[in-house]
Amino acid sequence: MSGLRSGRWLDGDSLRAFGHRSRLRQLGYSPPDYKGKPVIAIISTRSDINPCHMHFAERVEDVKRGVWQAGGFPLEMPAMSLAEAFQRPTSMLYRNLLSMEVEELLRSYPVDGAVLMGGCDKTTPGLVMGATSAGLPSVFLPAGPMLRGNACGKVLASGTSVWKMWADRRAGLVDDGEMEAVEHGVARSAGQCMTMGTASTMTAAVEALGLALPGSSSVPAVDSRHAQMAAEAGRRAVGAVREGLVPGMILTEAAFDNAVRVVAALGGSTNSVVHLVAMARRAGVGLDLARFDRLCRDVPALADVAPSGEFLMEDFFYAGGLRALMARISGLLDTSAITITGRTLGEEIEGAQVYDERVIRPLGDPLWPGGSLAVLHGTLAPDGAVVKQTAASPELLVHRGPAVVFSDYKDMERRIDDESLEVTPGSVLVLQQAGPVGGPGMPEWGQLPLPKKLLRAGVRDMVRISDARMSGTSFGTCVLHVAPESAVGGPLALVQEGDTVSLDVPARRLDLDVAPEELSRRRRAWAPAPPYFARGWGKLYATTVRQANEGCDLDFLEYGPGTPEPAVH
Repeated sequence: MSGLRSGRWLDGDSLRAFGHRSRLRQLGYSPPDYKGKPVIAIISTRSDINPCHMHFAERVEDVKRGVWQAGGFPLEMPAMSLAEAFQRPTSMLYRNLLSMEVEELLRSYPVDGAVLMGGCDKTTPGLVMGATSAGLPSVFLPAGPMLRGNACGKVLASGTSVWKMWADRRAGLVDDGEMEAVEHGVARSAGQCMTMGTASTMTAAVEALGLALPGSSSVPAVDSRHAQMAAEAGRRAVGAVREGLVPGMILTEAAFDNAVRVVAALGGSTNSVVHLVAMARRAGVGLDLARFDRLCRDVPALADVAPSGEFLMEDFFYAGGLRALMARISGLLDTSAITITGRTLGEEIEGAQVYDERVIRPLGDPLWPGGSLAVLHGTLAPDGAVVKQTAASPELLVHRGPAVVFSDYKDMERRIDDESLEVTPGSVLVLQQAGPVGGPGMPEWGQLPLPKKLLRAGVRDMVRISDARMSGTSFGTCVLHVAPESAVGGPLALVQEGDTVSLDVPARRLDLDVAPEELSRRRRAWAPAPPYFARGWGKLYATTVRQANEGCDLDFLEYGPGTPEPAVH
């Protein structure tokens, strides 16, 4: 026997082992290809409808090259592709399904380790969650950001530029010709969004956790260094198997603290909160919203990258990338944390330099002094809500105004541009029925569009509150992830037109200024909407999903007793 997990399928004089070896011969392999070698599953999330991952066919071959070089045996195993731009109602509905697929792929096949290939928003946490539960040595390979957008002589940021131009178009300031030029030029290559949206935030977070190779999350998708890094990921996966370096040894409390602080220094996406909480719970680490907020408060935001700042991920890479940023905040990190290389985080970032301090700012001149992401509590959000201060209007971070309430997304679409809508710049837009159960799947509806009549008057931001998420490329004073959500009877469900809502981000408060006895009366009259799903994955999801403050994982997927090794008959 080889001592490898895969040997329990392939070694020995049994009918089953004979059958497995004969089928490998059918695939064109013979014993010298695999005998005694670590079998590495290359989990690829490529598909013809996922532009973020359209270069993965080439990268799989690069990974295979690295695995072969290190003495391993590579096998590509495709997993479902979560294409953020196309899936309805939201790819978030399928993050946990991807995690289950990855876990069962790794558990049910004769593999010893894995390279996890992903980048598009929900793919990264889904892959890591599944690999964490499976418990096999795994290296995460980021898809990498796409090139800068360009049209009409302007540099364009995916998502961010589009939201701004769409608002101007609704206000009558941008014509169809300019919008068509942007449509041609905003996404020019393979790769994930080139802003510090959810995709780049999460790949950076996984590098900070220690599951991705040092420096790998910043490399542009089409840069030749990305192919080199893919081969190194394959080599490292073989090494991790031989060393027995499993995710549970890397994903410690210190690692998650590091990831939260790095996200804060990046001015990262609000989606990172729900994903990191879910990932931590898979690893048995107690990361809650209070800890997230506490870790963020003293971390300056140094990455001057859209949507919070001016530059893009290509600029961030040339400025030194994530290693340089982590080196700059090393005093706030636990540099003794182990990484997938077997070395400590401190060893991996030692000597990293910042080459452009406009992009990665000095500690003494941050983009934001601390707490780029803030967690709020109050009578409107007993279990928490999230706001991204770096992408909000400073004058709206403390605000009190009357609510304009939309019962769901369709109601919002129907009424938002109605000239008779009673709304002023001081109003608070409130969206209900947009959370994990209500959405369903907690769609990215939290950046509510502003009423057209206010856009024409020059208004470009208002306080907006919902139990939804928003794209990491979005901006504005948007309070998100309100928990409990309205669909399960949280206080958000009880807000009525004209109610006064108080937001105080410095004090971390979000309150509904309505008398308790009136809220009690409303609660007695409230009834949940009928279930959206009658069958299938959607029904399983809706009946077992956790709330946003707990990461939106399914309750039976969180950390628990290990699943027995599949029997080999």
